[in-house]
Parts: sequence; structure tokens; C-alpha cells
Amino acid sequence: MNTLETNATADPRYPVGKPDRNGAATVEAREMQLSTLAELPEAMRAAVAGLNDPQLDTPYREGGWTVRQLVHHVADSHGQMAGRVKLALTEDNPTIKPYDEKGWAELPDARTLPVEPSLAILDGLHLRLLVILRSLSEEQWARTYVHPERGPMTLAQTLALYDWHSRHHVAHVTQLRKRMGW
Repeated sequence: MNTLETNATADPRYPVGKPDRNGAATVEAREMQLSTLAELPEAMRAAVAGLNDPQLDTPYREGGWTVRQLVHHVADSHGQMAGRVKLALTEDNPTIKPYDEKGWAELPDARTLPVEPSLAILDGLHLRLLVILRSLSEEQWARTYVHPERGPMTLAQTLALYDWHSRHHVAHVTQLRKRMGW
């Protein structure tokens, strides 16, 4: 099973389970998480391939965002991750500014634009991000930033969170497609 596949019977809110905020305990676990990040742009592109506008405007679950909003959210969120990684590597334990992900998902770009611009963002963003992440030393994986709501987070914990985030949102789309027979 590739790292972005999931269990078809999972809770539609958490199709790959809830996030593990502990970070990768081993180099091997980090390698798997880095593979997930490397696979995300193509996995998300494959998940939405061939969907028409009414399908893209279908919520992935009751009360959830549309597929379109979800794709734009992933690009927004992973852009935030890249900024946090760079801050943690260039500043001493910086405090980051969280963003209102629900509010961003309601803005006109997330509600109306085709998904291709955000898929292109993920292509370039993950290429750049992986160059940085794959170069980190053990000491750098332990570098931190402070999230005002979650507290201190190491870069290893951040990788684990975004590994989950990648699998989580691809699974939202693939599970919707299965349920709808698309």
C-alpha cells in the first residue's frame, strides 16, 4: 500500500485516523513521512483527475468543505508549513502566527478558482520543501517554533503533522469518489 492510501471504512472526518503530534522517532519513520510529502502533489492531482465543476463543488463529507476548497486549503496549509520550517531554521524558537483556515477556505479564490493553480503550487512548493527537509541534520530536526495554540513544535513533529495532513486530505477526496461512484 502506498503511503497515501487509506481504509475505506474509516470515519469520514478522519479517514486516516487522527494526527500523531509526537514526531518521527526514527530516521526510517522520517523517510516514510518525507515520501508522503514527495508523493502528495501527484496523489492530489490523481485524486481530483477528471472531476467536473459540480463534482469539485461537492463537499467531501456532510458539513465539510468542497473538494475545490480542500485542494486550495492544502496548498495554503503546506505554504504555511514551509514558512514555519524556514522560520525554525533561521530564527531561535520563533512564535508563528496561525491563520484562520476556515476563513481562508471561504474566500473567493478557494470557492471559485479551478484547482490547477493550487496543484501547481503544491508541485513547486513540495519540490523546494523537500530539498530543505532532506538536508536536515539530527540537531535541525529538533529545532522548534512556538505555535500560540499548540505550544512548541519541533521540525520532526511538523513533518509528522504534515505527513498526516497529506494523507488525510487525499483520503477525503478518494473516499468521496468511492462513495459517489466517480
